[in-house]
Amino acid sequence: MTRVRRPVVPGWFTDTDTGAGFRLLGTRCGTCGAVFFPREDFFCRAPGCDGTGLTEVPLSPRGTVWSYTDGRYRPPPPYVSDPEVPWQPRTLIAVELAAERMVVLGQAAPGVSVADLRVGMEVELMPGVLGEDAETVWTTWWWRPVKTDGTDAADGVGGVYGAYGGLGAGDGRVR
Repeated sequence: MTRVRRPVVPGWFTDTDTGAGFRLLGTRCGTCGAVFFPREDFFCRAPGCDGTGLTEVPLSPRGTVWSYTDGRYRPPPPYVSDPEVPWQPRTLIAVELAAERMVVLGQAAPGVSVADLRVGMEVELMPGVLGEDAETVWTTWWWRPVKTDGTDAADGVGGVYGAYGGLGAGDGRVR
């Protein structure tokens, strides 16, 4: 039996499961130009703007690490997890999207730990799987460091990432 791929939250990202076209989806206010994620479909959330004309926009597929941590506890429902399986910590990344002037939170791709991340390093969006059951593959988004070894970043999560993503010795300056 073929399982159906379903987004964990419909309308928050594109349906494609290939890295090249995968994007988070936000909305832009036609009055003030503010961009929102999660999407807003009824009114502008910007203070002082009464705009209601909102247009869906794909968000930038790359950004910079604004903050990160690891979740060492099992989240409560509605997070889907099997209580019979030992909990594995998840790395969470807050990513600044400069063009949209916002920070988006998401999980790091499997195999990316807090030791692999530094504030200011470049990361990219990729499709992910939150969970699976007999009928459904629940899809989501993940962030991963941008590869700096010249290989194609879409060829999988594994591979060589530049030490500290091009940041010098933890001082936050891009070199």
